[in-house]
Amino acid sequence: MLQNTKSLNQTDALVVFPTEADAQDLGDHLDEAFGSGGWTAAPLKSASDRVEKAVAAGAQFLVVGVLEEDVSQMENAKNAIAAAQAGELRIILLAERLSPSGMHSLMRAGADDFAPLPLPTGALADSAARLRFSRATAKPEESRNGLVYPVYGVAGGAGATTFAVNLAWELANEKPKEGTKVALLDFNFQYGTVATYLDLPRREAIYELLSDTSTLDEEGLGQALTTYGNKISVLTAPMDVLPLDIIGPEDVRLLISLVRRNFDFIVIDLPQTLTHWSDLVLTESEEFFAMMQTDMRSAQNMLRFLRAVKAEELPIEKVSVCLNKAPTFTDLSGKNRAHRLEKSLGVDFAVRLPDGGKQIGVACDHGAPLMKAAKNNPVRKEIRKVAQRLLKQVADAKTGQAA
Repeated sequence: MLQNTKSLNQTDALVVFPTEADAQDLGDHLDEAFGSGGWTAAPLKSASDRVEKAVAAGAQFLVVGVLEEDVSQMENAKNAIAAAQAGELRIILLAERLSPSGMHSLMRAGADDFAPLPLPTGALADSAARLRFSRATAKPEESRNGLVYPVYGVAGGAGATTFAVNLAWELANEKPKEGTKVALLDFNFQYGTVATYLDLPRREAIYELLSDTSTLDEEGLGQALTTYGNKISVLTAPMDVLPLDIIGPEDVRLLISLVRRNFDFIVIDLPQTLTHWSDLVLTESEEFFAMMQTDMRSAQNMLRFLRAVKAEELPIEKVSVCLNKAPTFTDLSGKNRAHRLEKSLGVDFAVRLPDGGKQIGVACDHGAPLMKAAKNNPVRKEIRKVAQRLLKQVADAKTGQAA
């Protein structure tokens, strides 16, 4: 039996080969493309019956493996492709020892993409990312004009990445029936941890995208993005440490513009270091979340950050200062300290996240959002309130435009 960690009711892809053992041999490639346990296998002869269950489980892909050009395999493959088309699945064909005419007949049957066997490194993951993004991409006349919400931590450990990851996940899950599309971008090109917090692979295509943005287009972006939980598209940090100035302001402007056309909400996890494109991100944002804690280090850094924003005459009204590990209702001394911080900084805390305890670190280490790992954690509840507020603002704006 295949050692998948997910059952069929959680699958992203149905993989059909002449035997299940054939699919097992490609386990590493399938894990890279669809996540560990994000796929389930079935014999090719029973594929058409399994497709309906896969569609009900939320699958997006059918991977069809054909190992030789015999009549039974070809007919079973065509039946599986027809069933997948009826269920609106994306179809990837993997083939070995097929003649050009046999390959042509399967592609005409409705396969969306093809990769040869044995699989080249990363070929299946790139194919899945390209097809996934092509489905998510809106037509030019249906441009989404997404809203940008950067998250910036003024000190290490302030909770910026945790906030960014969970805000993106809550936005995607709050009203899923409305087709909200959410992108999460990790702009910490050196030590970004979004990939770690969501247990996602880091693609080679990310370096190619960042190193040559002159050729940036939707296909290139689609190859660099990874999907988590069929809900959010994620641009992780690259595999290797890169200088923060590998891209300039115009590159960032182009990247954000491209993502905005195809997503409703864009959450950006920023590095602690201020770069020569940080001001552009702030200007492009709808609301800029600046995270801090009650310690003196965070307070001093936040004060310096706010002074820099004012000195550069940037839109400081977009900055929402957020207090992580905020004191509880019964912690009177902590509440007084937080009040003094507000006075010294000249701001009111827009978000107060309580101390979530060990569950926060455990969820991050396990690569799962708090909604999955600690649903009732108070930090998760507060982040959900922020997501609900942002969604309400959008709904109110649309209502006002309609009126």
